[in-house]
Amino acid sequence: MAFGVDEHRPAGTARLDVRHGGTEPRELLRGGLDVPEAGALVSPAGLLGVSPFQLSRAFTRELGVSLTHHRNRVRVGRALDRLELGEPSLAVLAADLGFADQAHLTRTIRRHVCHTPTALRRLLTARNAGPSGFSPTRRHKLPQCVI
Repeated sequence: MAFGVDEHRPAGTARLDVRHGGTEPRELLRGGLDVPEAGALVSPAGLLGVSPFQLSRAFTRELGVSLTHHRNRVRVGRALDRLELGEPSLAVLAADLGFADQAHLTRTIRRHVCHTPTALRRLLTARNAGPSGFSPTRRHKLPQCVI
């Protein structure tokens, strides 16, 4: 991302502006911005020399989705992968993915895919237990919530 000059800002302050060339938000995503840990905005914002608030606003403006929403999508995807592989403990899963607790994990997953983690585990197990023993990933066919 590049910094643009803004005549309405005090001297010595930069404005995050992706229109002036430099790293695009999509490149930043490929470079590891999808780190699931809570508070993950501080590190990328620090690397860019901007505040987490500036990074969040630029991200939303350029990609049409908030950085928090994107981070939660990534974490939900990782949670679904682990549930599909048979993760036994939701508390461990929540901690590993940077959620505050199991309830936070459950609320976030329910908001994104309209099912609790336990219900998803049952659905994924039932879908993957085919008569031939072949277990294709069919997560993309789970119902999506409109949020």
